[in-house]
Amino acid sequence: MAGVRRGPEDVVVTGAEVLSAFGDGVGPVLGAALDGRPGFAPVERFGVTGRRTVHAAARPGNPVLADELARIIDHACDEAGLSAAQRGGCPLHLAVHGDPALPRVPGDERAGHGADTFAGAVARRAGLSGAARAYTSACVASSTAVADAAALVARGRAERIVVAAGYLVEADQFAVFDAGGALARDGRVRPFSAGRGGLLLGDAVVAVVVESAAAARRRRATPLARLSGWGRAGDAHHVCRPRPDGAGLARAMDDALARANLRPEDIGYVNAHGSGSPAGDAAESAALHRVFGEDAEALPVSSTKSVHGQALEAGALLELIVCMAALRAGRLPVNSGYLGPDPDCRLGLVLDRAARTTSAYALSLTTAFGGANTALLVGTP
Repeated sequence: MAGVRRGPEDVVVTGAEVLSAFGDGVGPVLGAALDGRPGFAPVERFGVTGRRTVHAAARPGNPVLADELARIIDHACDEAGLSAAQRGGCPLHLAVHGDPALPRVPGDERAGHGADTFAGAVARRAGLSGAARAYTSACVASSTAVADAAALVARGRAERIVVAAGYLVEADQFAVFDAGGALARDGRVRPFSAGRGGLLLGDAVVAVVVESAAAARRRRATPLARLSGWGRAGDAHHVCRPRPDGAGLARAMDDALARANLRPEDIGYVNAHGSGSPAGDAAESAALHRVFGEDAEALPVSSTKSVHGQALEAGALLELIVCMAALRAGRLPVNSGYLGPDPDCRLGLVLDRAARTTSAYALSLTTAFGGANTALLVGTP
């Protein structure tokens, strides 16, 4: 009901679905993350001759983004138990790099291929209301979309919102990252490790249903997780390089904790951004020390990018879903690819496949070019 103010503890996730290099469903990518089993292999989707790096975490074939988004949204809504009428009232928050067709259409047709137009078309195709927002803000796009959806639900502006995101490894972005020297030449992502050499791209098409707990109870839907808090902050430091002291990401975490009315010691796991870049991982480690102090050296931390790769605009939502599923499973994702300690990354990295948790709360962190930082705080339902 519009005008009814709810607290952030009343925001839940009632449906989730994933496409990744490991196949369809949350189970396959969760299993890979818990076992520390990476999905990187030589790219076959397009030619990589002459590239410095040839690896990515891509599923076989040539999936079409619009088709996969509509399919994955449909499955998430099914898991949430939404009727056709309930879907028809749902807006869509969609995080994408843009309409994949845009670079190759004639100039006089480009106005019809903007990100908002693409998002609206996906919403209608998926049986949603057609009201759609497009988020294109690099790696924080989907975490920003989740935070906006949670805020609208918490304030009584919407009962439920579908948040979806998609990135499929393609030649243009692969070439940009390879030319910039950002991709790991050894074919592995090694977050927070000595000898880490950069990121690798990965497929992800994901969707969640964000809903008020009251609406979920009325439908007798079973929540998958609670969205207990969220925070966003900017560095205003550099267009590409992170602020070395991690101050912006620390503010985002502080805001998420304050919104959830929790203390740092209540957090039992951090799903880090952990791209595997030397500067980025060191700055994120500094941010965790600003928030958790010396406890950061024992706090369980891992980056699931070490398994599924960096899915750009879709990555944060994929990582949030894996984080939620790990809490439910009571096991922690492994920080794969680890070679040895780095003095700039003094964290309690999860290196044991048998690592278990009984914690009710976890943080999922994301940073992006331009100094954007987000923190999503999730809890068991």
